[in-house]
Amino acid sequence: MKTADMQSREAALKALNQVSSCEASAKVLIEEGILSPLVNDLFAGPNQLPMRLKEVSATILANIVTSDCDFDSIPVGPNHQTLVSEEIIHNLLHLISNTGPSIECKLLQVLVGLTSSPTTVISVASAIKSLGATVIIVQFIEAPQKDLRMASIKLLQNLSVHLGQELVGCLCGSAGQLGSLFKVIAENIASTEEQAAAIAIVADLPEMDTGLTRQMLDEGDFQIVVSRIKMIRQGETRRSRFVTPYLEGLVRVLSRITFVVPNDEKAASFCRDHNLAGLFTDLLQSTGLDNVQMASALALENLSQESKNLTKLPEVPSPGFCASFFPCLSKQPVITGLCRVHRGACTQRDTFCLIEGQALARLIALLDHVNDKVVEASLAALSTLLDDDVNIEEGVSILCEMEGIKPILDVLLEKKSENTRRRAVWMVERLLRTEDIAYEISGDPNVSTALVDAFKHGDYRTRQIAERALKHIDKIPNFSGVFPNTA
Repeated sequence: MKTADMQSREAALKALNQVSSCEASAKVLIEEGILSPLVNDLFAGPNQLPMRLKEVSATILANIVTSDCDFDSIPVGPNHQTLVSEEIIHNLLHLISNTGPSIECKLLQVLVGLTSSPTTVISVASAIKSLGATVIIVQFIEAPQKDLRMASIKLLQNLSVHLGQELVGCLCGSAGQLGSLFKVIAENIASTEEQAAAIAIVADLPEMDTGLTRQMLDEGDFQIVVSRIKMIRQGETRRSRFVTPYLEGLVRVLSRITFVVPNDEKAASFCRDHNLAGLFTDLLQSTGLDNVQMASALALENLSQESKNLTKLPEVPSPGFCASFFPCLSKQPVITGLCRVHRGACTQRDTFCLIEGQALARLIALLDHVNDKVVEASLAALSTLLDDDVNIEEGVSILCEMEGIKPILDVLLEKKSENTRRRAVWMVERLLRTEDIAYEISGDPNVSTALVDAFKHGDYRTRQIAERALKHIDKIPNFSGVFPNTA
Protein backbone atom coordinates (compact mmCIF):
# COMPACT_ATOMS: atom_id res chain seq x y z
CA MET A 1 0.00 0.00 0.00
CA LYS A 2 2.88 2.35 0.68
CA THR A 3 4.52 1.92 -2.72
CA ALA A 4 4.34 4.77 -5.22
CA ASP A 5 3.70 2.37 -8.09
CA MET A 6 -0.05 2.60 -8.76
CA GLN A 7 -0.31 -0.86 -10.28
CA SER A 8 1.31 -2.45 -7.24
CA ARG A 9 -0.90 -0.45 -4.89
CA GLU A 10 -3.99 -1.55 -6.77
CA ALA A 11 -2.97 -5.20 -6.53
CA ALA A 12 -2.22 -4.82 -2.81
CA LEU A 13 -5.55 -3.13 -2.11
CA LYS A 14 -7.50 -5.78 -3.98
CA ALA A 15 -5.72 -8.51 -2.05
CA LEU A 16 -6.41 -6.75 1.24
CA ASN A 17 -10.05 -6.39 0.24
CA GLN A 18 -10.33 -10.16 -0.04
CA VAL A 19 -8.58 -10.75 3.28
CA SER A 20 -10.46 -8.08 5.25
CA SER A 21 -13.85 -9.76 4.79
CA CYS A 22 -12.82 -12.38 7.38
CA GLU A 23 -13.08 -11.03 10.94
CA ALA A 24 -10.04 -12.93 12.21
CA SER A 25 -7.97 -11.57 9.33
CA ALA A 26 -9.37 -8.08 9.89
CA LYS A 27 -8.09 -8.11 13.47
CA VAL A 28 -4.64 -9.15 12.26
CA LEU A 29 -4.66 -6.30 9.75
CA ILE A 30 -5.58 -3.85 12.51
CA GLU A 31 -2.72 -5.14 14.66
CA GLU A 32 -0.37 -4.66 11.71
CA GLY A 33 -1.40 -1.00 11.49
CA ILE A 34 -3.59 -0.95 8.38
CA LEU A 35 -5.97 1.74 9.64
CA SER A 36 -3.65 4.70 9.28
CA PRO A 37 -2.65 4.09 5.62
CA LEU A 38 -6.29 3.34 4.73
CA VAL A 39 -7.41 6.66 6.19
CA ASN A 40 -4.57 8.44 4.40
CA ASP A 41 -5.67 6.86 1.12
CA LEU A 42 -9.25 8.00 1.60
CA PHE A 43 -8.33 11.58 2.37
CA ALA A 44 -5.56 11.84 -0.24
CA GLY A 45 -6.05 14.18 -3.18
CA PRO A 46 -7.35 12.78 -6.50
CA ASN A 47 -3.90 13.12 -8.05
CA GLN A 48 -2.43 10.85 -5.39
CA LEU A 49 -5.02 8.07 -5.57
CA PRO A 50 -7.77 7.62 -8.17
CA MET A 51 -11.35 7.36 -6.97
CA ARG A 52 -11.70 3.70 -7.99
CA LEU A 53 -8.90 2.79 -5.56
CA LYS A 54 -10.37 5.01 -2.87
CA GLU A 55 -13.50 2.93 -3.23
CA VAL A 56 -11.47 -0.23 -2.59
CA SER A 57 -9.90 1.42 0.47
CA ALA A 58 -13.37 2.37 1.71
CA THR A 59 -14.55 -1.22 1.19
CA ILE A 60 -11.63 -2.57 3.21
CA LEU A 61 -12.31 -0.08 5.99
CA ALA A 62 -16.03 -0.97 5.96
CA ASN A 63 -15.10 -4.64 6.36
CA ILE A 64 -12.65 -3.94 9.17
CA VAL A 65 -14.92 -1.77 11.32
CA THR A 66 -17.38 -4.65 11.70
CA SER A 67 -14.80 -6.48 13.82
CA ASP A 68 -14.92 -6.30 17.59
CA CYS A 69 -12.15 -3.80 18.28
CA ASP A 70 -11.78 -0.63 20.33
CA PHE A 71 -11.62 1.83 17.48
CA ASP A 72 -11.77 4.73 19.90
CA SER A 73 -8.31 3.80 21.19
CA ILE A 74 -6.43 2.93 17.96
CA PRO A 75 -4.54 5.93 16.54
CA VAL A 76 -4.97 6.60 12.82
CA GLY A 77 -3.51 10.07 12.47
CA PRO A 78 -1.51 12.83 14.10
CA ASN A 79 -2.30 14.01 17.61
CA HIS A 80 -3.59 10.56 18.56
CA GLN A 81 -6.66 10.84 16.33
CA THR A 82 -8.86 7.75 16.06
CA LEU A 83 -11.56 6.71 13.60
CA VAL A 84 -14.17 8.32 15.84
CA SER A 85 -12.30 11.58 16.41
CA GLU A 86 -14.33 14.57 15.35
CA GLU A 87 -11.94 15.61 12.58
CA ILE A 88 -11.88 12.13 11.05
CA ILE A 89 -15.69 11.88 11.11
CA HIS A 90 -15.94 15.35 9.58
CA ASN A 91 -13.58 14.32 6.78
CA LEU A 92 -15.59 11.16 6.12
CA LEU A 93 -18.81 13.18 5.93
CA HIS A 94 -17.16 15.69 3.60
CA LEU A 95 -16.03 12.84 1.37
CA ILE A 96 -19.54 11.36 1.40
CA SER A 97 -20.93 14.68 0.20
CA ASN A 98 -18.49 14.99 -2.69
CA THR A 99 -18.19 11.54 -4.26
CA GLY A 100 -20.25 9.11 -6.32
CA PRO A 101 -22.84 6.57 -5.13
CA SER A 102 -20.49 3.58 -4.99
CA ILE A 103 -17.96 5.10 -2.61
CA GLU A 104 -20.71 6.96 -0.73
CA CYS A 105 -22.27 3.62 0.09
CA LYS A 106 -18.98 2.18 1.36
CA LEU A 107 -18.26 5.25 3.48
CA LEU A 108 -21.75 5.11 4.99
CA GLN A 109 -21.09 1.45 5.78
CA VAL A 110 -17.94 2.54 7.62
CA LEU A 111 -20.09 4.80 9.78
CA VAL A 112 -22.63 1.99 10.23
CA GLY A 113 -19.86 -0.20 11.61
CA LEU A 114 -18.56 2.51 13.92
CA THR A 115 -22.06 3.27 15.26
CA SER A 116 -22.88 -0.39 15.90
CA SER A 117 -20.80 -0.31 19.08
CA PRO A 118 -22.10 1.43 22.22
CA THR A 119 -18.57 2.63 22.97
CA THR A 120 -18.13 4.51 19.70
CA VAL A 121 -21.64 5.54 18.62
CA ILE A 122 -21.73 8.47 21.06
CA SER A 123 -18.54 9.97 19.62
CA VAL A 124 -19.80 9.60 16.05
CA ALA A 125 -23.19 11.11 16.94
CA SER A 126 -21.50 14.02 18.68
CA ALA A 127 -19.33 14.73 15.64
CA ILE A 128 -22.33 14.59 13.30
CA LYS A 129 -24.30 16.98 15.50
CA SER A 130 -21.40 19.43 15.81
CA LEU A 131 -21.13 19.61 12.04
CA GLY A 132 -24.90 19.76 11.54
CA ALA A 133 -24.49 16.85 9.17
CA THR A 134 -27.63 14.87 9.99
CA VAL A 135 -29.24 16.24 6.84
CA ILE A 136 -26.38 14.79 4.76
CA ILE A 137 -27.28 11.28 5.91
CA VAL A 138 -31.05 11.81 5.77
CA GLN A 139 -30.96 12.83 2.11
CA PHE A 140 -29.82 9.34 1.10
CA ILE A 141 -33.17 7.89 2.23
CA GLU A 142 -34.39 8.98 -1.20
CA ALA A 143 -31.42 7.57 -3.10
CA PRO A 144 -32.42 5.48 -6.14
CA GLN A 145 -29.60 3.02 -5.37
CA LYS A 146 -31.02 0.45 -2.95
CA ASP A 147 -27.69 -0.34 -1.25
CA LEU A 148 -27.02 3.36 -0.67
CA ARG A 149 -30.50 3.87 0.75
CA MET A 150 -30.09 0.80 2.93
CA ALA A 151 -26.75 2.00 4.33
CA SER A 152 -28.18 5.41 5.24
CA ILE A 153 -31.23 3.87 6.93
CA LYS A 154 -29.09 1.46 8.97
CA LEU A 155 -26.84 4.34 9.99
CA LEU A 156 -29.80 6.46 11.05
CA GLN A 157 -31.18 3.52 13.01
CA ASN A 158 -27.95 3.35 15.01
CA LEU A 159 -27.95 7.11 15.56
CA SER A 160 -31.66 7.80 16.08
CA VAL A 161 -31.61 7.59 19.88
CA HIS A 162 -28.66 9.99 20.04
CA LEU A 163 -29.78 12.50 17.40
CA GLY A 164 -33.35 12.78 18.70
CA GLN A 165 -34.85 16.18 18.01
CA GLU A 166 -32.27 17.06 15.37
CA LEU A 167 -33.29 13.99 13.38
CA VAL A 168 -36.97 14.91 13.77
CA GLY A 169 -36.22 18.33 12.31
CA CYS A 170 -34.49 16.84 9.27
CA LEU A 171 -37.13 14.17 8.62
CA CYS A 172 -40.05 16.58 8.97
CA GLY A 173 -38.55 19.33 6.85
CA SER A 174 -39.75 20.49 3.46
CA ALA A 175 -37.84 17.72 1.67
CA GLY A 176 -40.27 15.18 3.11
CA GLN A 177 -37.89 12.36 4.00
CA LEU A 178 -40.32 11.12 6.66
CA GLY A 179 -42.72 10.24 3.86
CA SER A 180 -39.91 8.47 2.01
CA LEU A 181 -39.16 6.48 5.14
CA PHE A 182 -42.78 5.36 5.34
CA LYS A 183 -42.71 4.34 1.68
CA VAL A 184 -40.01 1.87 2.66
CA ILE A 185 -41.99 0.76 5.71
CA ALA A 186 -45.12 0.21 3.59
CA GLU A 187 -43.54 -1.82 0.80
CA ASN A 188 -45.83 -4.77 0.23
CA ILE A 189 -43.22 -7.48 0.49
CA ALA A 190 -41.83 -9.81 3.13
CA SER A 191 -40.50 -7.98 6.18
CA THR A 192 -36.99 -6.93 5.22
CA GLU A 193 -33.96 -5.70 7.11
CA GLU A 194 -34.47 -2.30 5.52
CA GLN A 195 -38.09 -2.10 6.69
CA ALA A 196 -37.14 -3.18 10.21
CA ALA A 197 -34.42 -0.53 10.34
CA ALA A 198 -36.72 2.16 8.91
CA ILE A 199 -39.49 1.59 11.44
CA ALA A 200 -36.91 1.42 14.24
CA ILE A 201 -35.79 4.95 13.34
CA VAL A 202 -39.32 6.28 13.77
CA ALA A 203 -39.84 4.23 16.94
CA ASP A 204 -36.77 5.82 18.53
CA LEU A 205 -37.85 9.40 17.84
CA PRO A 206 -38.99 11.35 20.93
CA GLU A 207 -42.46 10.02 21.72
CA MET A 208 -43.50 13.25 23.41
CA ASP A 209 -42.94 15.28 20.24
CA THR A 210 -46.58 16.04 19.55
CA GLY A 211 -45.77 17.95 16.37
CA LEU A 212 -44.24 14.84 14.82
CA THR A 213 -47.15 12.69 15.97
CA ARG A 214 -49.70 15.05 14.46
CA GLN A 215 -47.79 15.22 11.19
CA MET A 216 -47.76 11.43 11.04
CA LEU A 217 -51.49 11.42 11.71
CA ASP A 218 -52.18 14.02 9.02
CA GLU A 219 -50.06 12.19 6.45
CA GLY A 220 -51.72 8.82 7.06
CA ASP A 221 -48.64 7.16 8.54
CA PHE A 222 -50.53 5.58 11.43
CA GLN A 223 -52.95 4.06 8.93
CA ILE A 224 -49.97 2.37 7.27
CA VAL A 225 -48.72 1.11 10.63
CA VAL A 226 -52.09 -0.36 11.63
CA SER A 227 -52.51 -2.13 8.30
CA ARG A 228 -49.02 -3.63 8.46
CA ILE A 229 -49.54 -4.89 12.01
CA LYS A 230 -52.79 -6.54 10.99
CA MET A 231 -51.20 -8.09 7.90
CA ILE A 232 -48.43 -9.62 9.99
CA ARG A 233 -50.85 -10.93 12.62
CA GLN A 234 -53.09 -12.42 9.96
CA GLY A 235 -50.16 -14.05 8.17
CA GLU A 236 -50.65 -12.09 4.97
CA THR A 237 -46.95 -11.27 4.59
CA ARG A 238 -44.20 -13.78 3.94
CA ARG A 239 -42.32 -14.63 7.10
CA SER A 240 -38.70 -13.59 7.41
CA ARG A 241 -36.12 -13.31 10.15
CA PHE A 242 -36.79 -9.57 10.31
CA VAL A 243 -40.50 -9.86 11.04
CA THR A 244 -39.97 -9.65 14.82
CA PRO A 245 -38.00 -6.36 14.90
CA TYR A 246 -40.33 -5.02 12.20
CA LEU A 247 -43.44 -5.80 14.27
CA GLU A 248 -41.82 -4.43 17.43
CA GLY A 249 -41.08 -1.16 15.66
CA LEU A 250 -44.59 -0.93 14.24
CA VAL A 251 -46.21 -1.39 17.66
CA ARG A 252 -43.88 1.11 19.31
CA VAL A 253 -44.69 3.68 16.61
CA LEU A 254 -48.42 3.05 16.92
CA SER A 255 -48.28 3.51 20.69
CA ARG A 256 -47.06 7.09 20.29
CA ILE A 257 -50.48 8.22 19.06
CA THR A 258 -51.90 7.42 22.50
CA PHE A 259 -49.79 10.19 24.04
CA VAL A 260 -51.74 12.90 22.19
CA VAL A 261 -55.24 11.49 22.69
CA PRO A 262 -56.04 13.82 25.64
CA ASN A 263 -55.48 16.94 23.54
CA ASP A 264 -56.24 15.83 20.00
CA GLU A 265 -59.74 14.76 18.99
CA LYS A 266 -58.47 13.55 15.63
CA ALA A 267 -56.10 11.16 17.40
CA ALA A 268 -58.89 9.99 19.71
CA SER A 269 -61.15 9.39 16.71
CA PHE A 270 -58.42 7.41 14.99
CA CYS A 271 -58.04 5.22 18.08
CA ARG A 272 -61.79 4.62 18.17
CA ASP A 273 -62.18 4.03 14.43
CA HIS A 274 -59.43 1.42 14.43
CA ASN A 275 -60.28 -0.02 17.86
CA LEU A 276 -56.72 0.45 19.05
CA ALA A 277 -57.65 -0.51 22.61
CA GLY A 278 -58.73 -3.89 21.27
CA LEU A 279 -55.65 -4.20 19.07
CA PHE A 280 -53.23 -3.40 21.89
CA THR A 281 -55.12 -5.85 24.11
CA ASP A 282 -54.60 -8.58 21.53
CA LEU A 283 -50.92 -7.67 21.24
CA LEU A 284 -50.44 -8.29 24.96
CA GLN A 285 -50.50 -11.97 24.06
CA SER A 286 -47.43 -11.71 21.83
CA THR A 287 -45.48 -14.25 23.86
CA GLY A 288 -41.73 -13.85 23.52
CA LEU A 289 -42.00 -10.34 22.09
CA ASP A 290 -41.23 -8.29 25.19
CA ASN A 291 -41.07 -4.96 23.39
CA VAL A 292 -44.46 -5.55 21.79
CA GLN A 293 -46.04 -6.40 25.14
CA MET A 294 -44.37 -3.46 26.86
CA ALA A 295 -45.43 -0.93 24.21
CA SER A 296 -48.96 -2.34 24.19
CA ALA A 297 -49.30 -2.07 27.97
CA LEU A 298 -47.96 1.49 27.83
CA ALA A 299 -50.49 2.40 25.15
CA LEU A 300 -53.31 0.88 27.18
CA GLU A 301 -52.22 2.94 30.18
CA ASN A 302 -52.43 6.13 28.12
CA LEU A 303 -55.81 5.21 26.69
CA SER A 304 -57.22 4.07 30.03
CA GLN A 305 -56.29 7.39 31.62
CA GLU A 306 -58.72 9.02 29.21
CA SER A 307 -61.62 6.68 29.99
CA LYS A 308 -62.83 8.84 32.86
CA ASN A 309 -63.07 11.80 30.48
CA LEU A 310 -64.70 9.89 27.64
CA THR A 311 -67.25 7.85 29.57
CA LYS A 312 -70.83 8.92 28.95
CA LEU A 313 -72.36 9.91 32.25
CA PRO A 314 -76.07 9.14 32.62
CA GLU A 315 -78.57 11.94 32.30
CA VAL A 316 -80.68 12.08 35.43
CA PRO A 317 -84.16 13.44 34.64
CA SER A 318 -85.13 16.55 36.55
CA PRO A 319 -87.91 16.09 39.12
CA GLY A 320 -91.41 16.89 37.92
CA PHE A 321 -93.71 19.62 39.22
CA CYS A 322 -95.27 17.43 41.89
CA ALA A 323 -91.96 16.06 43.06
CA SER A 324 -90.75 19.56 43.83
CA PHE A 325 -93.52 19.84 46.44
CA PHE A 326 -93.63 16.19 47.50
CA PRO A 327 -90.05 14.82 47.80
CA CYS A 328 -91.44 11.34 48.41
CA LEU A 329 -92.45 11.29 44.75
CA SER A 330 -88.93 12.11 43.48
CA LYS A 331 -87.40 8.66 43.71
CA GLN A 332 -84.44 8.51 41.33
CA PRO A 333 -84.60 5.81 38.64
CA VAL A 334 -82.09 2.97 38.86
CA ILE A 335 -79.68 3.15 35.94
CA THR A 336 -78.05 -0.15 35.01
CA GLY A 337 -75.16 -1.02 32.74
CA LEU A 338 -72.83 1.72 33.94
CA CYS A 339 -69.10 1.21 34.39
CA ARG A 340 -68.35 0.57 38.03
CA VAL A 341 -65.04 2.43 37.91
CA HIS A 342 -65.78 5.32 35.56
CA ARG A 343 -69.45 5.75 36.59
CA GLY A 344 -70.71 6.08 33.03
CA ALA A 345 -71.37 4.10 29.87
CA CYS A 346 -68.08 2.53 28.79
CA THR A 347 -66.87 0.37 25.94
CA GLN A 348 -63.45 -0.84 24.98
CA ARG A 349 -63.66 0.72 21.54
CA ASP A 350 -65.13 4.14 22.34
CA THR A 351 -63.91 4.99 25.84
CA PHE A 352 -60.87 2.67 25.97
CA CYS A 353 -62.11 1.08 29.19
CA LEU A 354 -59.85 -1.71 30.46
CA ILE A 355 -62.74 -3.43 32.21
CA GLU A 356 -64.36 -4.19 28.87
CA GLY A 357 -62.76 -6.92 26.79
CA GLN A 358 -59.82 -9.04 27.90
CA ALA A 359 -57.31 -6.34 28.83
CA LEU A 360 -57.48 -6.79 32.62
CA ALA A 361 -56.90 -10.52 32.59
CA ARG A 362 -54.00 -10.20 30.18
CA LEU A 363 -52.35 -7.36 32.07
CA ILE A 364 -52.62 -9.31 35.32
CA ALA A 365 -51.11 -12.35 33.61
CA LEU A 366 -48.08 -10.27 32.62
CA LEU A 367 -47.27 -9.38 36.24
CA ASP A 368 -45.17 -12.53 36.57
CA HIS A 369 -43.22 -11.79 33.37
CA VAL A 370 -39.47 -12.27 33.60
CA ASN A 371 -38.85 -8.88 32.00
CA ASP A 372 -39.15 -6.22 34.67
CA LYS A 373 -40.04 -3.53 32.13
CA VAL A 374 -43.04 -5.54 30.95
CA VAL A 375 -44.15 -5.92 34.58
CA GLU A 376 -43.76 -2.20 35.20
CA ALA A 377 -45.77 -1.29 32.09
CA SER A 378 -48.52 -3.73 33.07
CA LEU A 379 -48.68 -2.33 36.60
CA ALA A 380 -48.90 1.18 35.21
CA ALA A 381 -51.88 0.23 33.05
CA LEU A 382 -53.65 -1.51 35.94
CA SER A 383 -53.02 1.45 38.24
CA THR A 384 -55.36 3.59 36.13
CA LEU A 385 -58.24 1.71 37.79
CA LEU A 386 -57.14 3.12 41.15
CA ASP A 387 -56.58 6.76 40.17
CA ASP A 388 -58.02 9.58 42.27
CA ASP A 389 -60.62 10.53 39.66
CA VAL A 390 -62.24 7.09 39.45
CA ASN A 391 -64.14 4.89 41.89
CA ILE A 392 -61.18 3.34 43.70
CA GLU A 393 -63.29 0.99 45.81
CA GLU A 394 -64.85 -0.51 42.70
CA GLY A 395 -61.44 -0.68 41.04
CA VAL A 396 -60.15 -2.70 43.98
CA SER A 397 -63.25 -4.88 43.90
CA ILE A 398 -62.79 -5.65 40.22
CA LEU A 399 -59.13 -6.52 40.75
CA CYS A 400 -60.25 -8.90 43.51
CA GLU A 401 -62.78 -10.52 41.21
CA MET A 402 -60.11 -10.92 38.53
CA GLU A 403 -57.73 -12.47 41.10
CA GLY A 404 -55.30 -9.63 40.58
CA ILE A 405 -54.46 -8.82 44.21
CA LYS A 406 -51.96 -11.61 44.80
CA PRO A 407 -49.97 -10.95 41.58
CA ILE A 408 -49.67 -7.29 42.59
CA LEU A 409 -48.46 -8.27 46.06
CA ASP A 410 -46.01 -10.73 44.50
CA VAL A 411 -44.47 -7.89 42.49
CA LEU A 412 -43.96 -5.98 45.72
CA LEU A 413 -42.35 -8.99 47.38
CA GLU A 414 -39.93 -9.68 44.54
CA LYS A 415 -36.71 -7.70 44.26
CA LYS A 416 -37.65 -5.62 41.25
CA SER A 417 -36.25 -2.35 39.91
CA GLU A 418 -36.85 0.90 41.77
CA ASN A 419 -39.46 2.03 39.25
CA THR A 420 -41.41 -1.21 39.55
CA ARG A 421 -41.24 -1.15 43.33
CA ARG A 422 -42.51 2.43 43.32
CA ARG A 423 -45.48 1.38 41.19
CA ALA A 424 -46.18 -1.66 43.35
CA VAL A 425 -46.06 0.31 46.62
CA TRP A 426 -48.46 2.88 45.17
CA MET A 427 -50.93 0.19 44.12
CA VAL A 428 -50.67 -1.75 47.39
CA GLU A 429 -51.40 1.39 49.40
CA ARG A 430 -54.56 1.90 47.36
CA LEU A 431 -55.57 -1.72 47.84
CA LEU A 432 -55.06 -1.46 51.60
CA ARG A 433 -57.62 1.33 51.82
CA THR A 434 -60.18 -1.47 51.64
CA GLU A 435 -60.62 -2.78 55.19
CA ASP A 436 -61.11 -6.44 54.27
CA ILE A 437 -57.90 -6.50 52.27
CA ALA A 438 -56.00 -4.59 54.95
CA TYR A 439 -57.20 -7.06 57.58
CA GLU A 440 -56.15 -10.06 55.53
CA ILE A 441 -52.76 -8.66 54.54
CA SER A 442 -51.96 -7.49 58.07
CA GLY A 443 -51.27 -11.12 58.93
CA ASP A 444 -48.71 -11.53 56.15
CA PRO A 445 -45.27 -10.67 57.56
CA ASN A 446 -43.71 -10.72 54.08
CA VAL A 447 -45.84 -7.82 52.87
CA SER A 448 -45.10 -5.85 56.02
CA THR A 449 -41.39 -6.48 55.59
CA ALA A 450 -41.50 -5.38 51.94
CA LEU A 451 -43.32 -2.17 52.85
CA VAL A 452 -40.89 -1.44 55.68
CA ASP A 453 -38.02 -1.98 53.25
CA ALA A 454 -39.63 0.47 50.83
CA PHE A 455 -40.12 2.89 53.71
CA LYS A 456 -36.45 2.67 54.63
CA HIS A 457 -34.83 2.59 51.22
CA GLY A 458 -37.24 4.08 48.68
CA ASP A 459 -37.15 7.60 47.31
CA TYR A 460 -38.96 10.36 49.16
CA ARG A 461 -42.34 9.82 47.48
CA THR A 462 -42.18 6.03 47.82
CA ARG A 463 -41.35 6.32 51.51
CA GLN A 464 -44.38 8.55 52.06
CA ILE A 465 -46.69 6.08 50.34
CA ALA A 466 -45.13 3.10 52.12
CA GLU A 467 -45.73 4.82 55.45
CA ARG A 468 -49.42 5.29 54.63
CA ALA A 469 -49.65 1.65 53.55
CA LEU A 470 -48.12 0.49 56.83
CA LYS A 471 -50.60 2.61 58.77
CA HIS A 472 -53.46 0.83 57.02
CA ILE A 473 -52.28 -2.46 58.53
CA ASP A 474 -51.07 -1.00 61.83
CA LYS A 475 -47.50 -2.03 61.12
CA ILE A 476 -45.88 1.37 61.14
CA PRO A 477 -42.36 1.11 62.57
CA ASN A 478 -41.49 3.06 65.69
CA PHE A 479 -39.08 5.29 63.77
CA SER A 480 -41.89 6.66 61.61
CA GLY A 481 -43.59 10.02 61.88
CA VAL A 482 -41.01 11.51 59.56
CA PHE A 483 -43.54 12.58 56.97
CA PRO A 484 -46.63 14.75 57.31
CA ASN A 485 -49.95 13.09 56.62
CA THR A 486 -50.80 13.70 52.97
CA ALA A 487 -53.57 12.22 50.93
